[in-house]
Amino acid sequence: MSVKLNHTIVHARDNRESAEFFAGLLGLAITSEWGPFIAVDLSNGVTLDFATIPADRIASQHYAFLVSEEEFDAAYARIRERGIEHYADPHRRQPGEINHNDGGRGVYFMDPAGHAMELITVPYGGWPA
Repeated sequence: MSVKLNHTIVHARDNRESAEFFAGLLGLAITSEWGPFIAVDLSNGVTLDFATIPADRIASQHYAFLVSEEEFDAAYARIRERGIEHYADPHRRQPGEINHNDGGRGVYFMDPAGHAMELITVPYGGWPA
C-alpha cells in the first residue's frame, strides 16, 4: 500500500465557524461530526477535521489547495463578495491581487483562526512535461 494522507486536524477557535468558512468558500460540504471534530472532505479522499481549542494554543499553519480554474473562479468570487482580505503573495505585500505563478493563478488569505490559506491552479514548478 502506498502512503497517503488521510486526514489532518485543523485547530480553530470555533470548529463550526472555521469548517463552514472553508466549506462555503470552496463549495464543499461538511461531511461528518464526531467528538470535537467537524470534517470537510476534499476530492482526493483527505479530510480536514476542524477542532475547537483555546485560541492561545493555536499556532498559525499554512494550507495550500490545488484547485481547477473553475473552482478558483468560484472561490475567488466568494472571497471578493465576502470582502475577505487577500493577497497575491505570502508576505501580504500585494493586497487585493492574485498571482500568475507557474502559468496558473494563486491567492492567499487568512481563515477565522489565523491560518494562512492558499489556492493555486498549477502546482509549484508547473505541470510535469
